[in-house]
Amino acid sequence: MKQILQNLSSGESELVEAPMPQLRSGGVLIDTTVSLISSGTERMLVDFGKAGLVAKARSQPDKVKQVLDKVATDGLLTTVDAVRAKLGQPMPLGYCNVGIVTHTGVEEFAEGDRVISNGPHADIVSVPKNLCAKIPAGVSDEAAAFTVVASIGLQGIRLAQPTLGEAFVVTGVGLIGLLTVQMLRAQGCRVLAIDFDDAKLELAGQFGAETCNPGAGEDPVAAGMAFSRGIGVDGVIVTASTKSSDPMEQAAQMCRKRGRIVLVGVTGLELNRADFYEKELSFQVSCSYGPGRYDPEYEAGGNDYPIGFVRWTEKRNFEAVLDMLASGAIKTDPLISHQVPFEEAPRAYDLLTNDLAALGILLTYNHARDARHVDTVSLAPLGESSAEASGKALVGFIGAGNYGSRVLMPAFKEAGAILQSISSAGGANAVLHGRRLGFKEATSDTDALIANDAINTVAIVTRHNSHARFASQALRAGKHVFVEKPLALTYDELEDVQAAHAESGRQLMVGFNRRFAPHVQEMKSLLDKVHAPKSFVMVMNAGAIPADHWTQDLAVGGGRIIGEACHYIDLMRFLAGAPIVSAEARRMGENDSESITEDKAAITLGFADGSFGTIHYLANGGSSFPKERIEAFAGSGTLQLDNFLALRGFNWKGFKKDKLWRQDKGQAACSAAFIKAVEEGGSAPIAADELFEVAKVSIDVAEILRAQK
Repeated sequence: MKQILQNLSSGESELVEAPMPQLRSGGVLIDTTVSLISSGTERMLVDFGKAGLVAKARSQPDKVKQVLDKVATDGLLTTVDAVRAKLGQPMPLGYCNVGIVTHTGVEEFAEGDRVISNGPHADIVSVPKNLCAKIPAGVSDEAAAFTVVASIGLQGIRLAQPTLGEAFVVTGVGLIGLLTVQMLRAQGCRVLAIDFDDAKLELAGQFGAETCNPGAGEDPVAAGMAFSRGIGVDGVIVTASTKSSDPMEQAAQMCRKRGRIVLVGVTGLELNRADFYEKELSFQVSCSYGPGRYDPEYEAGGNDYPIGFVRWTEKRNFEAVLDMLASGAIKTDPLISHQVPFEEAPRAYDLLTNDLAALGILLTYNHARDARHVDTVSLAPLGESSAEASGKALVGFIGAGNYGSRVLMPAFKEAGAILQSISSAGGANAVLHGRRLGFKEATSDTDALIANDAINTVAIVTRHNSHARFASQALRAGKHVFVEKPLALTYDELEDVQAAHAESGRQLMVGFNRRFAPHVQEMKSLLDKVHAPKSFVMVMNAGAIPADHWTQDLAVGGGRIIGEACHYIDLMRFLAGAPIVSAEARRMGENDSESITEDKAAITLGFADGSFGTIHYLANGGSSFPKERIEAFAGSGTLQLDNFLALRGFNWKGFKKDKLWRQDKGQAACSAAFIKAVEEGGSAPIAADELFEVAKVSIDVAEILRAQK
């Protein structure tokens, strides 16, 4: 398949050949026929990408603060690497897709159904069922392509609650604004359209609106008052995109007492309190297509809201727009300014940025269906055969996310591994990172990657709930396995991995990189000279993650103790050099202000040699405070490691301090140790029994914390 991606560093749009995406549980695969470029949203993304670093920073001051905090804690070089990696991560464009269902995993849709979805610009898209809707027979594909952008306007209308005969203003009549004008007119409202573009205002006039052009010297407030016959308009829906606060100020001034203002677009928000106070105005910001948006339970999980409690979800808004298209209440032909073949998509984005008259740009997909359904694509010549590479680590990566592509894959390559195949559910990420790092092929077929005879090593960097399953499958297929933590989320998963490892006799490694960090290795060497129990205090200032983030979902991410605090359980186990014999834990008590309390906890471990230590895993600390601090007390001396940058000794004979210019958490050394073990044999970098011990203790601790109140 092919997909459009944009580079946030350069703003360049690229058409990428990629494996077809996987059919996910609760969703459908759609063969695209038409997609619509959202002139507002996508132009903003392209302009952001083409802007220089200073302009990017000015447009996102909140991100600048995060960067400065990271510089203070992690150092300049580490932060620069992270920012470059973030900006270098291409993103898919588009969210207005029309096509035919080719594969389905749900009863609501059948193969052959014509549907709209919020899928990206790609000739095959994989979409959850609640983000799709069937197209009525009388609606063309070209008209249906406007459904999602119209739903954005419709949600703003629902929040404004117009009634028959009311006077409404639509400020900014781009694509969403013109659709909003039509829907308000269909609802029996009188509409005034305000914009600086005469051509767009002419279209608004065709749809039954009166118009006002401030660029031609017309006063929007005076126009609004005249339009409302002197009493003030009932409501204003702002669909403009501008840094100025003028649209909001004008909206307040032209509204009647207790009028309603809804912001659908993006404007400045320097509001005059007096305007709102004296009239008791209502102001609300609209969220995308409607209820359900950004709710993973609704969108990815497929759990609908009961219609008796939430009448209009985003999917029901889609369906309402489609009904209006079918009845002729919404007309889209006048909104189509260009139709461009999908293969010429970069030209369409040139039109978007250079042609001010561009409005509705449709991409049309005409290539043969069979040619799109390919789940593996070649990225480079095959090079040396498996026979010629005997003894080398021939690696297949499952997962192509940020950490895997930015840290682990380069580390494996630097360690001498041959990067053979890379798999991702969506396909496009596998191609982008595979091409950049020199993989020979990209695929969306994970089973085929694991079964591939040209691969002897599998690295798993997917979401946590798939780690144990993929690890067991790969071990039983005779592969060496590297698993980015955690190894398993449950005792049953852990037992299965243990059984698979015992059957296979292959290397198994978990990405506990911190024990390989140079300062930790130095700490270990110093501690080993002390023949007495040690005491440890470890602080992980983890930072807050929203409750709806996948890592907080116990079924997917396992929670942050299993998913991240396991790093410190392993690290303390390594520094103590003795088995864990006890584990106790206490989390923050339940309270009204914290929806998640497991990630604010203290974990105390006891070791067979009498050592003990406490891990403070905290998500409620300051972002400018160092993220990680490790302290070891032994033999009348103390070692303190701050954020993997500086190691200090207090009353430690023969050692005072050691400092690095760049933060090093041991990822490269961890990867190199694993690759060496694969290629040379011998003992594993971390004994399997130790891996299983840490995994079990991590699950034990999570269970202890979840039982507390």
